[in-house]
This record gives sequence, structure tokens and C-alpha cells, in this order.
Amino acid sequence: MKKKLLSLFMAGAMVASLAACASAPAAPAAAPADGGEAVEAPADDAAPAAASELVDGKFAETREITVEIYDRGNDGGSNPEDNDYTRWIQEQMLEKHNVKVNYQKVPRWTEVDDINNLLAGGTAPDVCVTYSYPTVQTYADMGGVIDLAPYLEEYKADLPNLWNWLGETNLYWDKDPATGNVWAVEAKLANMNRVVTFIRQDWLDQLGLEEPTTKEEFHDVLVAFKDNADTLLGADADKIVPYSVSFDVGWRAATLIESFLDPAMSDKEYYVNGFDDRKLTQNGTKEAVRLLNEWYNEGLMWNDFAIYGSGDTTEDDMMKAGYVGAFSHNWDYPFRNGEDSINANLKRLVGEDAAFVAIDPFEDKNGTHTKFLAGPVDRKVFFPSTNDEPLASLLYLDFISEPETIQYLQIGEEGVTHEVTEDGAISIIAATGDAIQNSGMNIDYTITCNGLHLTTEDLTNKSLAYTYAGIDPEQVLKANEIAKTDTRIGVNVQTGNIEAEAGIGDVLSSKRDQIYDQAVSAAVADFDSVWDSGISDYLASGGQAIIDERTEKWEATYGDTDMLP
Repeated sequence: MKKKLLSLFMAGAMVASLAACASAPAAPAAAPADGGEAVEAPADDAAPAAASELVDGKFAETREITVEIYDRGNDGGSNPEDNDYTRWIQEQMLEKHNVKVNYQKVPRWTEVDDINNLLAGGTAPDVCVTYSYPTVQTYADMGGVIDLAPYLEEYKADLPNLWNWLGETNLYWDKDPATGNVWAVEAKLANMNRVVTFIRQDWLDQLGLEEPTTKEEFHDVLVAFKDNADTLLGADADKIVPYSVSFDVGWRAATLIESFLDPAMSDKEYYVNGFDDRKLTQNGTKEAVRLLNEWYNEGLMWNDFAIYGSGDTTEDDMMKAGYVGAFSHNWDYPFRNGEDSINANLKRLVGEDAAFVAIDPFEDKNGTHTKFLAGPVDRKVFFPSTNDEPLASLLYLDFISEPETIQYLQIGEEGVTHEVTEDGAISIIAATGDAIQNSGMNIDYTITCNGLHLTTEDLTNKSLAYTYAGIDPEQVLKANEIAKTDTRIGVNVQTGNIEAEAGIGDVLSSKRDQIYDQAVSAAVADFDSVWDSGISDYLASGGQAIIDERTEKWEATYGDTDMLP
């Protein structure tokens, strides 16, 4: 009955807002569709049941839960709902806790829209995962999300792995300072690496060029790639793309953008303008985009970058075919997906020496390479109010957070998905069939952990370079080192819910991408007008209200302090 009533309420409350959802996923810091009026959660969700229902960690009668799993649509991948890893988890959960686990797939690239629809229809999985906290907050305001705070405390003794792994930092990262509500727990980034720039080492060698270490040198190398397209690509010279970023300029060009920001920026300034993690409204972003605009108009960038949205493979296909000279992306992007990785394809199609290697060419005003990181947080895990088994669901999170579980899911079976080197390091090998991992290190199943985290720190450190099948370990180590250079880790600002963010996330995210794309591709003479008019519209559409409320709540919480400990 609870699920039916909530379904009817949600469906009615969300009709108008769901119609406004954008097709692309919202940024982690942007809110989804409008919420409705707040309602009280069902009475039986008000407090946890007695922990005595567990005997030696197990239920007397079998409980059943459904867990969200991303469907990445990988060509040749395994079934995300039924593979070696899901079956292993299901067996372990039955044996350890007498909990039957089912999986419900959600398309990765439209996850915010799909979670919205599932929540509105009362059919969301018991354990939900999203990168968008405001999605959680919107439904929490409507009584559609369970407050985890009392459960985490009541069942703390039954959740040792969850508490040991996430700790108070991640469990209470989103705790409302006024009410104490915990609508979601934050997964932990075991490796906080973010965006790195990659360049074709074989092209540099072919043209007798050194790796660029500054923006000017990087520009000069791109010009050299363009001017020598015939030498580099022969009959395919017209397909050359010296430098590539996708429609998601704010993410992909992150390190370039951050090189224009003040490395000593105050925590307050970073927070006030940081509701969008693509840094659209940070001071300095405009000049970074101006540089990209100049490169675009010189013919140094992918001409059609703005056309292809989330999940499209066109850009990856160009990289694999050998047409791209440099690109900026997630720190390990050219190494992912085993035999179908970008570098593995280059090696097969172009030659043994063809490979993208990491570089760090975007210096800031101090001559360093400051990289702004949000903090040790990742996906948000929450339980909708239709969840009738909160304890069973928490036991699932506890099992997923057990060190041995994380290690097994990340490396799989010896001889099938990994080998052990002479010094004991784990070396990943290409898997087939149901052993294929659809996401790097199986993060879609290790939902409380993102990044290599084996049972000991020593094993983790010496195995990192071998976690990408068929990739030279030195390439991985270099990318890892660059990603960790001059990092600035964000602090946890707890000022409570920002009401101005509710209901406009998809609109602002869409406008943000349009501003970036249109400004990069505008004529040089039109850049200022395109950028300024776009920002003006963005601020008038809700951005300024968010900035104002964040400023107000910072000052109400922290007073005149600009920096937090």
C-alpha cells in the first residue's frame, strides 16, 4: 500500500517538472526537476526497527531488495543485471545475510532523467545511485527519500565495513546542519584523479617535437600537427583533429579552465560559485574559454564537437582510428576497456609506437598546475521511501564496502581477469563473456568506492600501473603522477539546503553546455557578446539566485571567515 500511495503522489507532483528534464545528465552539483509540496514520510519510515531481528548478521526469513545498476551500453559487454559479479554478490548476500538481491538497470548517460521517472512512478530500486545530490534533495523535500541518520546510528554495530570505509566524513557529508537529516551517503573516491591531457607520442616523435609544458608550447604543437597533416595521416589528412574536447567543455577542458583561476582563491569564493562543477561562473573561466575560441578559429579543434552528446562514440572512434593528436579527458581514459581501449586500438591499427601519453601543459599564474578537486566524494547512494527493507539495504552497502568484496569485484578471478606478477602485484588481463567488467574497476558494483582499493595499501600502490589490460604500466604511472600534481582538495561546506537550486538544475545544465559550446565556436569578434549574453541569461534563469543564497548562508554559518580549516 505504501508504494502505491507514494506512486500516486509522486506521479501527480512531478508531471510538470519531468516534462522539463533535459536529455543530458545534470552536473553533480545541479538540481533536477521541480519538487512538489513537502509531505511527511510514511509513519513506518520514521525510525528503524530493532536490530534484534538479526541473528549472527542474518535475517531469520529471507528479505528481498532491488539495487540500481548502470547500463553503459558497452558493445560486447556483459549483461549488467546478470553476470559473474552479480551472481557472486547474490550468493554472498544470501549466505551472509539471507538477503535476496535483484538488479535494475538504468542507462548511465540519462541516469538523472531515468531516476526521476522511477521515483515519480514509485518504481525506483530500493538502493539508488546518482551523481546528482539535488535529485535526492528534491525528492526528500517531497517525502520521497528515507532519512538515513537514525538507521546509521541504530545499526552501527551491524555495519562495521560501511563505517570503517566511509567513516563520518562520507556518511555525514550531506548531513543537514539544522535538521540532522541524512538523505544520502557519499561514495568514497579511493583515487581522486580527475582530468588529464593526452597527446600522441608517436606524432611528436615523427615531427621531432618535445612534449609541451606550457599553453604556448601546446598551441605550437597543435599548429605543427595541423600543418603536417599530410605527413601524419597521408590520404586521411583532411580528417585530422589536432585537439579534441566534447560538447561537455566544462568537464573536458577542466585543467585548462583551472589554470586561469586563482590558485589561492578563498573557500568562500569557490563555494559561492561552485554549485556547478563545470566552473562556469568562477572568475577566470571566461578567459580560458576565450583561448579555446582562438584555437577553434585557427582550425586546431574538432570542428563538430558540439553536435555529439552523451554516450555518442564518434569522438572515441576518431581517437581509435588515429585521427586525433591530443585531447583532455578523465585521467585514465585512453587505457580503459581492455582490448577496446583507445591505446589498444591505436596499437593495432596504426602501429606499435602509436599511443596517447599524459602531459601537463596548462600552467597557472604561479607557474604551477593547480587542479581543483571537489573532495573525497563521488556518487550519492540513497533509499527511496518505497524501500520496505532499509536494514537489508544497509547490509548490502556494508557487504559492498568490505575490503575483500571491493578487491574481488575490482580484480575478479586469477587467470580470468587478472594475473599476479612476481612481486605480488595484480595485473589485469582482458576478460571475456560474463567476466567482462562494464566499468573501470567495476565501479558500477562497488558503489561506495571509486578507484583502486585492494586489501592493503602496499598491494594497491604496486598494482595501480597494472590495472589496465594491455597498457604499458609506465603510461598509467605517468598519468597518475600528473593527475596528482598541484592538487587543491575542496572542503566540506555545510550550510544546509540551498532552496534556489531546487527545480532548475536541468535548465541551468543545458544552458551551461550551450554557453560553452557557442562561445568556443563563435567568431573571434563575437566571443565577448556570445559569452556575456549567455552568462546574463544563465544568471537571470536562476544562477544569480543560487549565488546570492550561497553567499547568504555561508555568512550566516561561517561569518566573516573566507577559509575553512
